[in-house]
Amino acid sequence: MDSGGREQDQSQGRMGDGAGASAPETSGASGDHVFNPSALEDLGAPSAGGHSAPERITEVGLRPGALAEFVGQGGVVENLRVHLDAAMEREEPPDHVLFSGPPGLGKTSLARIMAGELGTSLQPTSGPALDKPRDLVGLLTSLKRGDVLFIDEIHRLPIAVEEYLYTAMEDFRVEMTLDSGPHARILPIELEPFTLVGATTREGLLSAPFRARFGLSLRLDPYPSSELEQIVRRAAGILGVRINDEAAAILASRSRGTPRIAGRFLKRARDRAQVDGNRAIDAELAESTLHSIGVDSHGLEEMDRRILRCLADHTPQPAALKTIAAVIGEMEDTIEDVFEPHLLRSGFLRKTPRGRIITEEGMRLIGAEPPAGPEQGGLPFSR
Repeated sequence: MDSGGREQDQSQGRMGDGAGASAPETSGASGDHVFNPSALEDLGAPSAGGHSAPERITEVGLRPGALAEFVGQGGVVENLRVHLDAAMEREEPPDHVLFSGPPGLGKTSLARIMAGELGTSLQPTSGPALDKPRDLVGLLTSLKRGDVLFIDEIHRLPIAVEEYLYTAMEDFRVEMTLDSGPHARILPIELEPFTLVGATTREGLLSAPFRARFGLSLRLDPYPSSELEQIVRRAAGILGVRINDEAAAILASRSRGTPRIAGRFLKRARDRAQVDGNRAIDAELAESTLHSIGVDSHGLEEMDRRILRCLADHTPQPAALKTIAAVIGEMEDTIEDVFEPHLLRSGFLRKTPRGRIITEEGMRLIGAEPPAGPEQGGLPFSR
């Protein structure tokens, strides 16, 4: 019996050692989920041939690693530098920081830079990922002194999770409720001092008490073409791509003031240059690349032109956002957050209390005739 018991134990031990390999066979029978954390350790790491995942290299590797490398956003960078230098001189974690602005302007990059400048670790997450307070508590208790907790899309935090952050941000303490009902107990948990960095594209959706707990609130604005040219040339140097000044200016001018879009255009131009025999990116190649992906001389894509054509069809009456979304087949939030800002800045679209209207410049862009005049119910195009 003893010998049989030892053999059974050894057999069970061998099964446990091979759980990761035999998961497909055993998980269905046992009903347990088998997860091998080591499978994620090398995700994006160099392979045996010395090459990393291409998208990881081009996306993360192009980001600046220090404030000195960050191009543009002069006021934001200066305020952040003063804030970090003062905190390091006092040897205490900086106040919590809120970055707001359109997507693709560098909010995540600045959070990474903060952790790098402070010499601490960055713990990234996002608002939708923190579904319950216990998800947040688990993350907070893992932080070490001075660590940076970065929450992207922080305006999408559930109310219950947001309220847990109040005491964590101010007192570095959270209270866990054990059990429920009249016998519920509260367990206070002390936290190491940390810095919360929030990023949002819609600051107005943050509650006033939550927004007031950030010691520094910085807004990022779209970049001018001159700064985007510097970003394109720097990215081309990192990627080992030759590009002349005229081509860099073309890519920058059509990037909607957004470095992320400029990087995407550069990568597509690099693809075409590689297929053409590793030639340098010149103005002709840049133009043909943008034309092939549907970007015109104003930086507009097909969906932008659909929005303008929809508005032109509704003139002289304004069109509601729901109407535009139904006509072009796109979500309302996507129209409002992704496409409208550039159309508004470019002067092709106007927002009124009654809805959206197309401007005279927008009518000319899509080749439509403006209304004859106000006496015939025409659109007031004056800006």
